[in-house]
Amino acid sequence: MIHAIVPVGSLFQQNCSILGDEETREAFIVDPGAEPGLILAKVEELGVKVKGVLITHAHLDHVGAVAEVKEALGVEAWMHPGEAELYAGVGRQAGLLGLPAPRMAAIEHELREGMVLKLGKLRLEMLETPGHSSASVSMFIPEEKRVVAGDTLLRRSIARPVLPGGNLETLIRSIRRKLLGLPPETEIYPGHGPETTVGEEAKWNPFLCQHGIVASERTFA
Repeated sequence: MIHAIVPVGSLFQQNCSILGDEETREAFIVDPGAEPGLILAKVEELGVKVKGVLITHAHLDHVGAVAEVKEALGVEAWMHPGEAELYAGVGRQAGLLGLPAPRMAAIEHELREGMVLKLGKLRLEMLETPGHSSASVSMFIPEEKRVVAGDTLLRRSIARPVLPGGNLETLIRSIRRKLLGLPPETEIYPGHGPETTVGEEAKWNPFLCQHGIVASERTFA
């Protein structure tokens, strides 16, 4: 598969992912948070046809360039409806950081637990993983044993749920129920920082050890 990561935003260095099928060249852009020019240049370099924009959660650093990317490519966007209130307040998020409010874009489609989007032979299965925000989602690609996790799980860390809608107990429960049951070799691509694997985080992530996570509540074949 095609998986290009474009770190965007000098303040946050958020990992925007471009996911594509090598045969059909169909692709999705996940979390275009800033610097749309960089994202669009990578799309052109890869030679993919973007089908849409997927949003893991509606924090400023993950949605700041949605409008520009949608407009440039003529595509639509998908987001969990539970993120609507947070998305509507993106301008306030920017103001708290002393940043200009980004342009807002319409969200045409919903993401829900178990929903599957296809890219050629690839399937993107939506996992509801709330906690960092009220309705964050992660995207599992079973054919590649790969997860695009937004800020649900970072390498050796978690993105602390300090903004409205976040809850630590809910976040830990999401990780335990939805991510740790995946095969240990499954690669996790976080919204910030380097990739990791399910097995590495189960063994070494201090936040998970601190909360006594030793087994998952979901098992994937």
